[in-house]
Amino acid sequence: MYNRGIRGATTVTRNEEAEILQETAVLLKEIVARNEIEPEDICSVWITVTADLDATFPARAIRVLKGWELVPLMCSTEIPVKGSLPMCIRLLIQVNTNKSQREMKHVYLNEAKSLRPDLAASGS
Repeated sequence: MYNRGIRGATTVTRNEEAEILQETAVLLKEIVARNEIEPEDICSVWITVTADLDATFPARAIRVLKGWELVPLMCSTEIPVKGSLPMCIRLLIQVNTNKSQREMKHVYLNEAKSLRPDLAASGS
């Protein structure tokens, strides 16, 4: 069994608690569905947000999902690079799996599709 990383990102239109929580949950659920993983397979989830998102901790959206109560979660702020995509939430999920690195399906939603058009276009 290997420890693999799965990336994902999404954006919101407003710095509002409800939208941040909703879009975080949508992103996580899409990553889980595309990769056919269970919370028990997850080692940890690293969550970053751009500095313009401070209305809530995105981890709150994950913590309330059934089966995710014990998965280690960590939130942080992205490096403030000039010209980077604003209003962005990113996830890095570390998962125990027998799948190869190439089999990991990364998910980019909303405006975050521009971060990795090569992966967003293929549905990977």
